[in-house]
Formats: sequence, C-alpha cells, structure tokens
Amino acid sequence: MAAPAAAGPGEGPCGPLLDDLMPWSVRPLRTGRPWVTAPDAASLRARWERLVRAAGPERDQLFGPTRARTPQTPVAALPGFGPSTGTGRFAREQGPCPEPVRILHGPFDEQWLLPDHRLIDVARPELWRVADGHQLFVLEHGRVPQDTGPVLSVTALLPDGHSPAGRPGRIRPLYRRPGGTEPNLAPGLLALLRARHGDAVTAESVLAWILAAARRSPAGCVVPLPADTARWSAGVELGRELLRLQLRGARGRQRPRLPGGRRPYVRAAVPAAPSELSYDAEDEVLSLGSGRISPVPAGAWDFRVGGVRMLELWFERRAAGSGAGGLEAVRPRVWPQEWTSELLELIALLALLAELRPRQDELADGPEIGVPELRAAGVLPVAAPARRPASVLDHQEEGPDGQFALL
Repeated sequence: MAAPAAAGPGEGPCGPLLDDLMPWSVRPLRTGRPWVTAPDAASLRARWERLVRAAGPERDQLFGPTRARTPQTPVAALPGFGPSTGTGRFAREQGPCPEPVRILHGPFDEQWLLPDHRLIDVARPELWRVADGHQLFVLEHGRVPQDTGPVLSVTALLPDGHSPAGRPGRIRPLYRRPGGTEPNLAPGLLALLRARHGDAVTAESVLAWILAAARRSPAGCVVPLPADTARWSAGVELGRELLRLQLRGARGRQRPRLPGGRRPYVRAAVPAAPSELSYDAEDEVLSLGSGRISPVPAGAWDFRVGGVRMLELWFERRAAGSGAGGLEAVRPRVWPQEWTSELLELIALLALLAELRPRQDELADGPEIGVPELRAAGVLPVAAPARRPASVLDHQEEGPDGQFALL
C-alpha cells in the first residue's frame, strides 16, 4: 500500500492549523529569575525592598545575574509603563517598588509580576504594547505524548506562557493593535466565514469556535472549520461559555460558580502552613494539611494540562517548605485567606471546564471548509507580514538610561 501523501504547507490532517488561522504568535516570556513573580503582590514588594537595601556583592547575589540581565544592564522601559519603572542600571536603584501587575502564570494560575524590564530576561515588549482592556490572549499548550488535557486556554491578563510540562507553546493575541482593532486572523478568513455563516461572524466568535473545536495533531494544533451553520453556531455558543469561564469575571463576565449543592466550601480551616495536598475521591474532599474543602468534583482534581494536575501544581507554588532560597524565600508566613478564595474559584473553573469537554468532542464530526477551499479563497497561504507584529507605536518609548528610543 502506498504511503499517504505528506500534508502541504499549512495543512494538518483534519483541517487548517491554528498557526495559519491566527498567524501572529509570540514565544513565552522568560523571566530569568523566579523571584519576580509570586502568588501575592505583598511578597513582591517585600522582595524589592530587600533587594534595593542590599549593596555590592549581596545585591548581585540576590538579583540573580544571567547573560541577559545583571544589575548593570541598561534596558528600555516596558511599553505602557514609561517612567514609572526605571531604565537606568539597577545597581543604582533606590526608588519605590513598581506596582505589581496581575498575570496568568501557565494555563490557569493567576499570579503577580514586577513590571520592571531590568528584572526580566525576555519580556516580549510586543505583547505589552497590545495588552489593554480589549485584548484577549490564546495560549497554545505544548504537545506532550498521550496528553488528554485542553489544547488551548484564553485569558484577558498578560500571560507568561509558562508550560507545566513539555515544550512551551505560543501566545496568540486576538488583536494586532490596541483598542481591539485589526484581528489577528488570516486575511480573508472573516470574509469567507461571513459569506458562509452570516454577517454576525466576528473576531470573537471565531475565537470562540477555535476554543471549542481545536484539536491536537502531529503537525500542531488543528482547527476544523465547519461548512454547516448549525454546527458553527453550536460551537460558537460552547466556545463563548469556555471563554466566559476562563476570563473569571474580566470584561463584565460572570465569575465561574458551580450550582448550589455542588459548590465547594471550607469544611475545616486551612492551617497556617499546609505542606501536603491530597484528595479523597469517594467523599470528594480536598485536604490541605488539616484543612478540608468539599465537595470537590473528580473532574476538577483530575484536570490536567501537559499531564500535570492543575490543582497540585497550583498548591506546590504556594506550599510551605518548598525549599526556596534567596528572594524567593520572602513569602507569606501564614496561608492568606485570599489564596483559599482563589482555590475555591479554581476548583469551580476546572470542574465546569471538565463538564463541557464531552460537548467539545461532539463538534468533531461534520462537513468542513477544507484547506483547498481556503487556498482557493486566498486565505492560505498566509502572507509573511501577517505573521509579524503590527507597527503600533504612536509615541516615544523610553530607552536605556532615560533616552528615548529611536522610532
């Protein structure tokens, strides 16, 4: 029997690749030093204060020099922060801590970051330039053999793109420019989908379909495009629900909540320094040391990305006795109440996402808009400029040592 023909450029085994439908993508951030992120903002402020009080070799050691960043490295300001963060050498820094910003660390962990370009090895300024109240970011999770978790997640926060396991994926903004303008979609895709499914098709409805229908393949993330409007509408409705849940109250969306009777509660208070996490499937009890939370659906406990349980990973980043040293050791001495509230919401989010998974699987069958039709319409192949960031600078950005960057 003859071997099957190799897929052509931009063609996966079941449809077009996400890499072609959302052509502009950015690699994950690389902080270079883990102490610049934390589950709570107060720890970041305390770490900053300890660092700027140090001098000489002690400051260098606490800083954690890399080839990309040392206390002597001059860098430009992060886009959007201007003079609020320094651009002079950090070795001379004596000022107040910049206000920490909320980010998405990995697929589902909301944490905090010090927004100082001098502290981040690779900050991906092109992402910061388009991060505003209209932007949404799609995270493509790296492929891990036999992974059954979600292919994508979405957030309104700036994501760092950290991968729990395996090779990191890409970050894909929905819009190429601030203000929610110029969708990051293959040129001609919106027009083709509107001709097939009606003028109500928008960039956000395309994103909703992608969230609901994306599949893994050896070639990458594949997004089959439906030819029938009924299937398109069902997928968009499901994708909007996935989007609502993952935005966690951002942009006016309702926060994820399980229905009454299934809503998890704290049955025994979380101790000051829990060091172990366990789950009783029979009683649906999640234990944090002597603390007890229930009911916790099995779907939330078993929810994995890249083969890693999300609840275990979330807890490990906050557990006492993690062995961290240096500035990472500056952390809450007792378990904050805010972490318990965040955990309850994360349990609800993961449980609800797990419940929707069968509906996602139902979208797999049906007639599709194939790669040949996309090529005939001029959507594929994607022109090179669509894969590069748009020129969005309408003002000067402060460069190293306070000098304005040349535009």
